[in-house]
Amino acid sequence: MDTFANVALWSAQGFLALFFLGAGAPKILGRGLDRWTGFSELPRSQVVFTGITEILAATGLILPMATGILPWLTPLAAVGIAIISLMAAGFHVRANEQPNVLETSLLASIAAAVAIGRWDHLAVAIDIKIWVPAAAIVLLIPAAITTVIALFKGPADQAPSSADHPNPARLATSTR
Repeated sequence: MDTFANVALWSAQGFLALFFLGAGAPKILGRGLDRWTGFSELPRSQVVFTGITEILAATGLILPMATGILPWLTPLAAVGIAIISLMAAGFHVRANEQPNVLETSLLASIAAAVAIGRWDHLAVAIDIKIWVPAAAIVLLIPAAITTVIALFKGPADQAPSSADHPNPARLATSTR
């Protein structure tokens, strides 16, 4: 691997690791969750589990490659982060937070690039061809396309209820 690609991959790994350490810690500690979309609706155990998976994924992006111990875990951690990011996009779509949908989709794309870029370690360790992660990424594309469509379409419109549009006859009798 050439030096530029290696530096670019390490930079992307470092960025993702810092982001997901920062995202996972409040979920475990329970501080500042009121600023995070959708977590007030989830059971505490699920929030803690999400935080633990984010911290483990962030650790898996850096430590295996940096130490040389089980370096094939790094592309798997990147795939996990791509999946977590696409799932987070669903929370933001429901909350009508288009900039956050775009952000999480971008994080998923960066993680997918790291997974493909670091796949050579996994392929050497267990003799898997490069088309396998490419196929896995292709399977994630429909989720990304759906997210982008939802981003531009916005939240689903709900049918108006009678409380939203009062009956004019009832309104006229109530104002007399």
